[in-house]
Amino acid sequence: MHGPSETAAGTLPRVGSAGERLLQEACGTQERANRFYGQQMSDQLNDQMQEFIGRMEMAFIATADEHGECDASFRAGPPGFMQVLGPGTLAWPEYRGNGVMASAGNMTENPHVGILFVDFITDLIGLHVNGSAELVAPGDFAGRYPVDVIDFVPGRRPERWIVVTVEEAYIHCSKHIPRLAPVDRRRDWGTDDPRKKGGDYFGVAAARR
Repeated sequence: MHGPSETAAGTLPRVGSAGERLLQEACGTQERANRFYGQQMSDQLNDQMQEFIGRMEMAFIATADEHGECDASFRAGPPGFMQVLGPGTLAWPEYRGNGVMASAGNMTENPHVGILFVDFITDLIGLHVNGSAELVAPGDFAGRYPVDVIDFVPGRRPERWIVVTVEEAYIHCSKHIPRLAPVDRRRDWGTDDPRKKGGDYFGVAAARR
């Protein structure tokens, strides 16, 4: 929903991309869209949003490189792994992975990032957070944000932090969100064991032998 803002006394801030606005006009949904922008769009995380993020165990991350080539990824951790550092800032730790660094690499070319949180268990609701991302070294992060950060993965340390300056925050409606039931399972947070990470589940490596 990113787009330029134009504010004037008594008028709705201009939000939404040019593509959104053109399609709204073509489909006759301007009034509905403006109502959503006016009632549900925020440029910061209010108290309810901060509490919601604080209890989330997963998030879906969307990035794109400088050419607009997109990537969607997934992050998870114990509740609180997404740190709300204030109404306009959130951050999460990045640990050692497969070495590709698709999301972080995109952010170095194009800082725009979209984050989707979904509560599949209790409230069946989602929260979109869009903003500008920055890669921050652990030492710099600790110096810049002197907060009590939980040691999320015992024995592991982040390779970097992703710090996001919030530009948009808005609801994702509950209409089609399925209810899921958590089950007990052992989670090997931060493991480097290929088998525990899924191995060659889709058979790509086997097909190339």
